[in-house]
Amino acid sequence: MKNQLYDEANIRLKQAQVNLTQWLETAPEEKRKSCLGPEDPACVEEHLHVIDSTLESIQEGTFGVCKICHEAIETQLLQMDYTSAVCLGHFTDQELRQLESELQMSQVIQRGLLPKRIPDISGLNISAFSRPAQIVGGDYFDFVDFKDGTHGIAIADVSGHGVSAGMFMSSLQTAFHTLIPESDSPLTALERINRLYIHNINFTTFVTIFLGKYDPKSQVLTYANAGHSSAYLYRSKTQEEIWLKPTGPAIGLVERFSVHKEEIKLQPGDVFILYTDGITEAASPDGMLWGEEQLANIIRQNADASAELMIQAVLKELGVYTQGASQADDVTLLIAKVS
Repeated sequence: MKNQLYDEANIRLKQAQVNLTQWLETAPEEKRKSCLGPEDPACVEEHLHVIDSTLESIQEGTFGVCKICHEAIETQLLQMDYTSAVCLGHFTDQELRQLESELQMSQVIQRGLLPKRIPDISGLNISAFSRPAQIVGGDYFDFVDFKDGTHGIAIADVSGHGVSAGMFMSSLQTAFHTLIPESDSPLTALERINRLYIHNINFTTFVTIFLGKYDPKSQVLTYANAGHSSAYLYRSKTQEEIWLKPTGPAIGLVERFSVHKEEIKLQPGDVFILYTDGITEAASPDGMLWGEEQLANIIRQNADASAELMIQAVLKELGVYTQGASQADDVTLLIAKVS
């Protein structure tokens, strides 16, 4: 994990170094004045000096090493501030309070990416839950209407988690809210999103997305699943189970993106579930994963309950299975029950 963080910091800082230097050398004077405001261009040189010093510390092997105890500085701290020189154990009470305030602000920003309320969709009782493994996470769910007024339901999971994943989710939210209202189908939206990211130099990972389009009049759910965990549909009246498996690869994972859409008609009593792999890959103390069947079993046992109560039941059983251990991955769960 540390080596990966150092490599990422080295790449990103070198890119920042190039960008800032080029901007100083090529930007018109009026543009520089506008961007700098009352500040002198020397403040940019100062920032470049900090970047240079950090890059030198990476090469020397002193990056992320506490200057007091010479132990490794916490990864979360370095993700927030790559200039950190001491570990949390040497923070004063005032510094810890300030850091706690900054962490809380990061969490507020992350929560701001999620819907502020669950939409009122005719015929559906919907509830959702999301909790990051670190300060901020790489899970995301949202509700955005399509061009024809039908309802879009999306869930996404960036490979990896933490600050960088959370930052990418911010751009993905913008893409969703820009492209879905202009699209007629989940397929069109995902194809356009993939084109935006596949060759983007800032997009260094991949993201799985399940995007559904629900029409309350016909009760038909049209969906495209770009490499995301299989959605689960339980028909409580007939006890039939249907897994809505991926219909294409994840966004940004392959050069030639090909995904197709599927349709399924929802029926009264159906329970529809979207989740990220933080749910099914949660581990017991002996390392056994919870798995899809455990999730499906909880839904079958509580199919008569509301969507909110079903989520509570899942989280309770998940906590029992992991025996309260801290989560290794972001956890997101969305349940829709057909009236």
